[in-house]
Amino acid sequence: MSSVSAHVALTLAQHVDAVFGVMGNGNAYFLDALERETDAQFTAVRHEQGAVVAADAHYRASGRIAAGTATYGAGFTNTLTALAEAVQARIPLVLVVGDEPTSGPRPWDVDQIALASAVGARTYTVGRADAASTTVIAIEHALTYRVPVVLAIPYDVASIDAGPVPAAPEPRSPAPMEPRGEFAEGMLGEVAQALRDARRPLLLAGRGAWLAGASEPLGALAEATGALTVSTALGRGVFPDTRYDLGVAGGFGAEGAMELVREADVAVVFGASLNQFTMRFGDLFAPGTRVYQVDVAPAATHAHVGGFVRGDAGVVAAALVDRIRVGRSGADAGSAGAAGTWREQVDVAAARAYEAGDDVAPDGRLDPRAAARRIAELLPEDRIVVSDGGHFIGWANMYWPVASPDRMMMVGTAFQAIGQGWPSVVGAARARPESTVVLTSGDGGGLMAIADLESAVRTAGGRGCAVIWNDAAYGAEVHLYGLKGLAKEPMHIPEVDFAAFAGAVGAEGVVVRTLGDLDRLAEWSAQPDDQRRFLLLDLRISPTVVAPYQQEIIRVNS
Repeated sequence: MSSVSAHVALTLAQHVDAVFGVMGNGNAYFLDALERETDAQFTAVRHEQGAVVAADAHYRASGRIAAGTATYGAGFTNTLTALAEAVQARIPLVLVVGDEPTSGPRPWDVDQIALASAVGARTYTVGRADAASTTVIAIEHALTYRVPVVLAIPYDVASIDAGPVPAAPEPRSPAPMEPRGEFAEGMLGEVAQALRDARRPLLLAGRGAWLAGASEPLGALAEATGALTVSTALGRGVFPDTRYDLGVAGGFGAEGAMELVREADVAVVFGASLNQFTMRFGDLFAPGTRVYQVDVAPAATHAHVGGFVRGDAGVVAAALVDRIRVGRSGADAGSAGAAGTWREQVDVAAARAYEAGDDVAPDGRLDPRAAARRIAELLPEDRIVVSDGGHFIGWANMYWPVASPDRMMMVGTAFQAIGQGWPSVVGAARARPESTVVLTSGDGGGLMAIADLESAVRTAGGRGCAVIWNDAAYGAEVHLYGLKGLAKEPMHIPEVDFAAFAGAVGAEGVVVRTLGDLDRLAEWSAQPDDQRRFLLLDLRISPTVVAPYQQEIIRVNS
């Protein structure tokens, strides 16, 4: 017998190689078919939120769509925060869930379609005759619109016989978007001319440019125009030539680099939404900078944008290179003209350097800047960094360089959520089994998701490392609302021994009170991963050192 659940599992497994979740009444038949009849790899997590988080991180690390699964009711409601994050971050994934029977809700059922819709996710419900085709439609929707979708299996339909699994068409993938709009050609010409005439041109790229595969044409455009380059936090590494790259724009950027950004006379932005953090709350560009944006969004996403081209970042960048080269003649063709002198006159390496910090802060605890700098020297070069949310996010983003945007992911920041770090390790480790996965998390978020510490250790093993920035507080709240005079007691956390937590689930835990204690990380990094255990570093950092991006938030809110 091939049940409705088996139709879903077999069809899904043709397009998804990783499924994460928690088994319950509503998805038991689906998981049984997945395990017995497909080659897809199921990885158990310990909280339903982790099912969605792991699928989210899997896509960010690999570009391959993954699935999460949970039961109905309480299992489904546990996924909502992670589902909202995936919607906000534009992450395609499929969440397979049980749902109320077709005969109507039971006392423990809720309106799951309405709840999913409330956070921006569409639900597809399968039936006896259409389970396979509905599964394909759900996958296609996720890939086309780059969003999570919910695939619901009603409880009384899950185990009924649906006959042989029919052949299902391949999901259609969207083609790269050519420049659109009545004035697209004219705007392309205007942008090309502005770059030709610019004396201090700047290119800024975000995660959208990476997803569009735009690295090579963006590198050619930077070379053709003599532009300096800079990226968003999620786009770091998208430009192939690091010699003239200023690093990350916004609150994670080095102050010297941000001063150079403000000197630009023309800036062209590719695949970046220009949110308040990238834009430094409106202060990223100087008032006189001419700002153009290239994006697949219907319109410009920031008031400072003076010209907009709707289109794929790679397609538009290549078109601009052609126009600029055609616009030059003779010996100047294909190379930067007067604009090329700016990048040669500035010391980019010095501009993007961050403050080193002291070994310890005045209160005797670790200075997170010095700790972050030392950890960067010791981590394996093949690292993939996954970040939870909280005040600490500045340290890894500033001090731990990565090779490309798919090696630094911040799961939770789009929805301003914490507690999604541990299951992010699970998804990244399954997606990139050849790399070392490094979690950066605070004590608040680390405790919130502590159930999936075990999942992370079990999945990543000796390829996994976690850095817990333990300041015994919800640091962002202390630095923002504590300064306003609000009661600090709700912002404090009793100091937790995360190293002991690690030992309880088979990992190695090290309490780090001095930079010398990080020597264990050096030893661990030098070992083959099959000879080491998951390593957790419990950094006892000072709560008095405020990250620069947090200082910007404090300034804006004062």
